[in-house]
Amino acid sequence: MRPGTASRSAGAAGAPSRTAGGGRLTSVAAGGRYEEPADLPRLWHVTLSVSGAQAPLTEVRRGLEQLAHDHPFLLTSRYAGDHAEIRYWEEARDLHDAAAVALRLWGEHRQTAKLPPWEIVGLEVIDRETYHQRVAEGYGPPPASPVGVHPF
Repeated sequence: MRPGTASRSAGAAGAPSRTAGGGRLTSVAAGGRYEEPADLPRLWHVTLSVSGAQAPLTEVRRGLEQLAHDHPFLLTSRYAGDHAEIRYWEEARDLHDAAAVALRLWGEHRQTAKLPPWEIVGLEVIDRETYHQRVAEGYGPPPASPVGVHPF
């Protein structure tokens, strides 16, 4: 390959080529501006709140620990005998996709993680910039530290 030239991907016709780091190679006409495609995934901070009938704390903790194992992006969970809060980062195209995944999370993992039969009572999905702006201004949730499953 000559210096200054890019190789074509051996993939399907019209498929974007990829750099070694996994990014897309994009050409921009001289004097033009590059604009990020709107359909690329973004990071969303999700806070899911669930509540229901009293359950033994040891079972709630074990279920949340199993959920964290099954859902590797789980950041932190806080729990009590009748409610829990789960916070994590989700990669999705837009808020609708991130919210849809979050709304399915508890129900889809209820059997495998042996979670209490609680219902979702709250959902907040915000983009990464909003999350960091809130934290910087002192009115957002503190960064999840320590990461893991903890009582309220």
